[in-house]
Amino acid sequence: MTSRSRPTEAQRFLLATFVRLTAAALSVAVAHRRQREDALELHRLRGERATLQRRLISLAVELGYRRAVHEVLAEVAASGGGEEAITGALHELTGFPALVEDRFGRLRSWSGPGRPAPYPEPDPARHEEMLQGVARRVGPVRIKDRLISLVRPRGEVLGVLALVDPQDDADEYTVFALEHAATSLALELSHLRHLAEVELRLRRELVDDLLAGTDEASAYARSEAFGHDLHRIQYVVVVQWRSQAADDAFARTVGRAASAVGMPSLVARRSDHVVLVAEGRPHDHALYETLAREIGTPDGTIGISARCDTPDGIPGRYQEALRALEVRRRSRSRYGTTFFDNLGLYRILGPGNEYQELEAFVREWLGQLVDYDGQHRTALVETLSRYFDCGGNYAETAESLAIHRSTLRYRLQRIREISTHDLTNVEDRLNLQVATRVWKIMLGGPG
Repeated sequence: MTSRSRPTEAQRFLLATFVRLTAAALSVAVAHRRQREDALELHRLRGERATLQRRLISLAVELGYRRAVHEVLAEVAASGGGEEAITGALHELTGFPALVEDRFGRLRSWSGPGRPAPYPEPDPARHEEMLQGVARRVGPVRIKDRLISLVRPRGEVLGVLALVDPQDDADEYTVFALEHAATSLALELSHLRHLAEVELRLRRELVDDLLAGTDEASAYARSEAFGHDLHRIQYVVVVQWRSQAADDAFARTVGRAASAVGMPSLVARRSDHVVLVAEGRPHDHALYETLAREIGTPDGTIGISARCDTPDGIPGRYQEALRALEVRRRSRSRYGTTFFDNLGLYRILGPGNEYQELEAFVREWLGQLVDYDGQHRTALVETLSRYFDCGGNYAETAESLAIHRSTLRYRLQRIREISTHDLTNVEDRLNLQVATRVWKIMLGGPG
């Protein structure tokens, strides 16, 4: 403020008053500005505090959920509940149906609603393509209505753990639970596989020792550890399949088939066949039929020993089973099951004998009858075989053939005429009986 003349006292008073009021106004303005700045800073700080509080709450919730997931799955692992317990826990944690499939897409476990019945049969090519696609990505992968996580300890895929989520409602907590459950399942399956491999090796060692001969006390103790009762009657079974190599996979297939037909067994494999030491007498054809269905081809041969009452007899029974297998394999009807007990005459003939000589022997004594049967569709050789089996008894022979006695007499007369052999001659009768038995056992005759 300026003036051309010296200010009066009144003007000075007014000027001083104006200065004081201006200073007061400026002070008030500065205070208001600071107050506004403080209020803004306080608002910002309160906002940051609220954000931090929300983050802390979220972290607390997340940590609490993760701890809950960890505790639940750790409890499941400690209880040894296996796959069912893990899928059940995952279903309870997420609310989604949980399932486990094996390496080939077959259902192993399902927890929660909506289980398909029957479960769809997987397409091998598409399933393998799906596994490869999931393996190339990190973490669970959504495929159609499922959130899928691979179960692969040490890089080897053992199966798939999945959640059924058709509405795509899964959040990060669900993904975490699925990943953690997949890890637990991988440890479980890896442990089970290791135990199975150890048990399989010990079982094979026991079978090897039994086939070679071992002391009974050790055999009984070791077999009891596997739940196999060597105190019961045992049979040695030898299985050979033309289209299958005698590897671990085939041995497992034979073991499953034996279990399926109710034949508790110890299983081992040799270079070209699988060996079972089985409790109780095997069914005549059940094992062969089950394996033929499982493998998909009928080109298998099974030899079964006579009964074995003590472990020290198993080596000999193994040789019997091999002989039964060899007889069946070399016969015209080479696929199927043969019991050593049913070999009859061939029990005393080694499988190394020349089959051409045996065929020649049969041809010498039965050739004319075999040719006649083939040309006229008769059953003279079978009639003669039944006649010998019945000890020459007319009544029993006629009954077993379901014919009248007069028909039997006529057939025997035709046999004498066609073969030119005399059934009353001791030597002819013996040779004819041996020939019919070899014809039945080795050359594909009925029975």
